Amino acid sequence: MTVHFIGAGPGAADLITVRGRDLIARCPVCLYAGSIVPQELLQHCPPGARIVDTAPMSLDEIEAEFVAAHRKGHDVARLHSGDLSIYSALAEQVRRLDRLGIPYSVTPGVPAFAAAAAVLGRELTVPEIAQSVVLTRMPGRASSMPEGEKLAAFAATGATLVIHLAIQSIGAIVDELVPHYGAECPVAVVVRASCPDERILRGTLGSIRAQVEADPIERTALVLVGPALAAHDFRESALYDPDYRRRFRGERS
Repeated sequence: MTVHFIGAGPGAADLITVRGRDLIARCPVCLYAGSIVPQELLQHCPPGARIVDTAPMSLDEIEAEFVAAHRKGHDVARLHSGDLSIYSALAEQVRRLDRLGIPYSVTPGVPAFAAAAAVLGRELTVPEIAQSVVLTRMPGRASSMPEGEKLAAFAATGATLVIHLAIQSIGAIVDELVPHYGAECPVAVVVRASCPDERILRGTLGSIRAQVEADPIERTALVLVGPALAAHDFRESALYDPDYRRRFRGERS
């Protein structure tokens, strides 16, 4: 018996890996975060599967489902939105499984920041403009931020910022970032990336606060900030330069 943690992707039901889909189809138990995981994915569950929406459940109740399935020898498909590597509550679940001696696996999914970049049609790293992406969040009720992880500190690097779980703090974001990026720095707010009702707000640090206030957003939004979002005048990568020698390209005659 194994608990299979599966990244269910950012929203669109077909943005799940083949491995994830096949695991769902093999597991007689499916636990899914019903508030954000698309219902269409449940169509892959086998007939008669036990399907449990964990949105209203406590961690103790979720653990009880794992224990019950383990006793019966039933594999579990545990679906989380996006990818499990960030903001997924994976760590606290596997800590309990380790304590209980219950085996588990992790199958990655398409992360929300990648879906947002795709919706925008942008690369987040552009030669000589930005070569780093910072995935971060703002402090909230669920979790505070470690002392050293300040938005202003990340902004000082000039990297592309992808700020999760923070749309309610758009004013604080603008106030912290303008001194580092300037008021004309491009900003995009992507709401429910890849879903049928996805929305995009494009602006600058100087304009985005008023745009959000005029078109309120409740949750499930990413705030992307950085010059790479609107870069046009930049040096092309050497990767495809005809004079660039690399292992997969032989000598040119």
